[in-house]
This record gives sequence, structure tokens and C-alpha cells, in this order.
Amino acid sequence: MSAQVMLEEMARKYAIAAVRADKEGRREDAINNYKKAIEVLTQIVTLYPDMVARNAYEQMINEYKKRLETLNQMVPEGGEETEKAEEDIVMKEKPKVTLNEIVGLEDVKEALKEAVVYPSKRPDLFPLGWPRGILLYGPPGCGKTMIAAAVANELDSEFIHVDAASIMSKWLGEAEKNVAKIFKTARELSKKENKPAIIFIDELDALLASYTSEVGGEARVRNQFLKEMDGLADKNEISKVYVIGATNKPWRLDEPFLRRFQKRIYITLPDKAHRLELLKHYSSKVKLDPNVNLEELAELTDGYTASDIRDIVQSAHMRVVKEMFEKNLQEPRAINMDDFREVLKVRKPSVNQDMLKAYAAWHEKFKAL
Repeated sequence: MSAQVMLEEMARKYAIAAVRADKEGRREDAINNYKKAIEVLTQIVTLYPDMVARNAYEQMINEYKKRLETLNQMVPEGGEETEKAEEDIVMKEKPKVTLNEIVGLEDVKEALKEAVVYPSKRPDLFPLGWPRGILLYGPPGCGKTMIAAAVANELDSEFIHVDAASIMSKWLGEAEKNVAKIFKTARELSKKENKPAIIFIDELDALLASYTSEVGGEARVRNQFLKEMDGLADKNEISKVYVIGATNKPWRLDEPFLRRFQKRIYITLPDKAHRLELLKHYSSKVKLDPNVNLEELAELTDGYTASDIRDIVQSAHMRVVKEMFEKNLQEPRAINMDDFREVLKVRKPSVNQDMLKAYAAWHEKFKAL
């Protein structure tokens, strides 16, 4: 057995022990094993910088570090529960963005207007009710969070942004209480302010995924969520509470939960027209040379996400800023086509073709626009 394989096996054992201890509420054991897993993974990426799994291991290191920070802030069992629990999983400050400011995605915006905006403004026109659950799925970096926030701003509604991974990472027995608390908060805000409340749940698959093996707490969390979602559809429910869930991995969702999300909307990669609009939007903030052909760039960026395109413009701008400093100039020159071409040589799409095929297959089976 090679040294690398031995280290990887050691890291795996520490990680499994850490997660198990975390789920069972053994805080100190979880902390110690997370630290050991981080230490071994760091050793692996240092010793073998060119290995294929480097990015995955670095991501694991960052996730374990974040979890360590959360565990270190917790009071040990028997101590008083801190008020930070809700703050850790809920963000009530919504991004300042409107539907008009979101470039492209017209069909998505229309679907959300039909599902959320119109019923909220004229509920009397919807005697059969309207969707309370909306699922946004697709590759990362295509604007799912921004779209949810824009809907909230369109309605001037309360916006509760929840990280599903944070809910599930709480101590065993606390996660389902957190789910109930989130929905209770939304109902209270809706009634108090007399306006809609949108619960936006990011990484929904962390909450509603189908597991081959699990401890009882995970099943209880999903059952609690199911109960809360069914409560929103209750005709006696007078509060206007909506759940918008987002996921990059829709195939991990437990199928029985899908029907609670009556609208299931695929946020696709931008097409050429959308890419051109994105390029115009982001390049308007920087100085461009007249030779820059945005139409050509829209062609060259086929397969890139909206986030990728922003990063491309940002990287091209960084090239001219770096040149300014290196040549001791007073101001950066305008960005030209060569700058963009050089950036595109080293920056490839963040979503591969196999993943796109998986999205297309799932969309064909479960779409509900």
C-alpha cells in the first residue's frame, strides 16, 4: 500500500468518526476527529499537489474547518443553549436585487410571477389555491439565490435565507426544532407585517436527500419539514408563507418530497443571448477597448455559467490592473480582446458535460414549470 493511499485511508477513518460523533452529540470527540482529519488531508495535498482529488480534499478541509468553528462556539452538553443557533442558520437580510435587474431567464421570472407574485397581490383570483413550494435546480453559479431574493423584493416580503447544511449539522435532536422554529418565525413575520414571507432554503438536498443509512434524527428532520410544508397548504392557514428551495443536486432529493414543490424550475446555463447580456452588464463597469467584440465573446463562452462570465470579465480587468502596477503606470489601459482570449485559455467552464446530461435527464423526468 502506497503512502498516499495509507494517508487517504487514515483521513477517511477520522472523517467518519468525526461525523458520527457530531451526529450523536459527542462534541469533544467530533472536534478531535475533525482536527485529525484536517491535519491528514492537509498533509496529503501538501505532499501530492498534482493529484486529481486535490480540489475535493481542499473543499473537505474547508468544510471541516467551518464545522469546527461552529462546534467550538457551542456550549457543551449540560450548559445553556446560546441564542446564536437561529443566527447560524437564518439570514433575514435579503440581497438588494429586483427581477428587472436579473439578466435573462425570462421564462423563469414569468413562472415565479405566476406562482408567487400574482397570488400574493390578488389571492381572490386563485380559488383553487397556488403553489407554496417552488424548487429551483441547476448548475451552481446560475443565479438561483438572486432570483429568490428578487421575488422577495418584488413583493416587499420578508426573506428568510436558510442554509440546509447548517440545519442538518446541528446536534442530534436540535435539527427538527430548528426546522419548526424557521417556519414559526416565517408565519409570525407574515402575520405581524401583513405581507408574504419567503423561506429560501439553499442546498435543499442536504435536508431532503435520500440516505441509504442514517440515524433517526435525519428522518425526524425530514418528517418535520414535511409536516411544515403540508401545514402551508392547509386551507385554514391564513399566513402567506412560501418555500423556495435551491439545489445543485436535484437527483439526491427524496422523491416523496418532490410533490410538495408544485413548481420545479430548471435554471439552465445561459444561452448566447443571455451570455451577451451578461457580458454587457459586467463589462459596463470596466473600461473596454473599442476592438472588444462582445458578440464573439458570447460565442466563445458557450458552456459557461453566469458566475463564470462575471469571473472572466473580472480576470480580464485584473490583467490590466496588474500590468499598470508592474509598469508603474498611473491608470490601467482599456481591456482588449487579447486580454479576454488569454483569460479563456486558463479559465474553463465550471460545469462539465456529464453533469449537464444529468440535469437534463432529471428535468425531463420531474419538470413542473
